[in-house]
Amino acid sequence: MAINVYFVRHGQTYLNLYNRMQGWADGPLTPKGEEDAKRVGRALAPIQFDYVFCSDLARTVSTTRFLLAEHPGNNPKPIPEPAFREEFFGYFEGEDGQHFADFLGGPEGYHSFAEMVAGWGPDKLKDKIAAADNYGTAEDHVAFWKRVDKGFDRLRALPDGSEVLVVSHGATIRSIVQRYSDAYNPGDSPRNGSITKLTLDKDNTTVDFYNKLELPE
Repeated sequence: MAINVYFVRHGQTYLNLYNRMQGWADGPLTPKGEEDAKRVGRALAPIQFDYVFCSDLARTVSTTRFLLAEHPGNNPKPIPEPAFREEFFGYFEGEDGQHFADFLGGPEGYHSFAEMVAGWGPDKLKDKIAAADNYGTAEDHVAFWKRVDKGFDRLRALPDGSEVLVVSHGATIRSIVQRYSDAYNPGDSPRNGSITKLTLDKDNTTVDFYNKLELPE
């Protein structure tokens, strides 16, 4: 069994533009974000998708719509899948990104989200965010993977040879890549509208490439 899965990060949102913490909180796409989605639709033109999934958050649903409008062929109807949502930041949703990094990472010398994830790794950072949330609502790494693994189970149940598109989120895609490959810098966040390809078989997950704006030749 082998399934090809193309993970795409949603287009730029206003909360991205303003450097706000955006997990389950949702900002609309900026004009650039709409163009991000259209561009990646054209970049993926050589791939005929058998299945299309997207996170059920509005920014990924919008990105999928703009992407498929630019993608040739008879594409299947997108399937919203909550398993591929972004990490949930709980109390810190909507917080200024710089202020948050100074608060959580500053005592250890980290002053950006990228520095925190590079220094602690994605899962330890999730646990630190969850521990700092006095409401107890942010996802720790156990809750995050319990949710995301349901999505991978759904992908692995697809027919052998399927070509699959999944429109998801930056921290989610980065966490997936870090879990299955040590070939990439954990501080390197997927760009808006970037492509990451995985190959799934019955027992293994292989990261073929990460954070590309075009399909590699």
